[in-house]
Amino acid sequence: MVYSFEAFCGDAHEALKANPGPGGREEIRRKLEQLLTNKAFVDEVCGPGAEYGTHQLYRDPELDFVVLAHINKEPRKSPPHDHGASWAIYGQAAEYTDMSEYRRLDDGAGEGEARLEHVTTYRLTPGKAGLYDVGAIHQIDYPADARFVRVTGTDLAAIDRLKFDVEKGKAEVIQSVGVN
Repeated sequence: MVYSFEAFCGDAHEALKANPGPGGREEIRRKLEQLLTNKAFVDEVCGPGAEYGTHQLYRDPELDFVVLAHINKEPRKSPPHDHGASWAIYGQAAEYTDMSEYRRLDDGAGEGEARLEHVTTYRLTPGKAGLYDVGAIHQIDYPADARFVRVTGTDLAAIDRLKFDVEKGKAEVIQSVGVN
């Protein structure tokens, strides 16, 4: 039986109700990988006919997590960043995303001086999902036409986040652009 988007949203809700911490988020990551095996869903929201941009697919009315489709026309490499008080799960639908993770070496007290250490880099390929928990610092790098489904703990446009300039050793508060 094909795993549906509706079942995913329900399972994500139940996972967070049962365990709002890292265990529940890891369950959502696994379920997102299961959803990405649904070819009809992937074709519908991330296929060649999908409109470029970021599209909200679902927002949980009780727990406030958000499911988005990212259809990227141009290649992009973000600066290292976090998701503030939220978390994010990226599930690759087409092409790939190179993910780099960092560790903050200073006191980690918000914006201003910030020293980062690169920890690892790996590639998310279609069907794979990565979890970036609250406070996790990561960087995304993808080619033109990369497409992914992202689940966030809340609307990231409504919360403070940090982006990091490794060369200058600085962190600054940012707001997300677009839907999330």
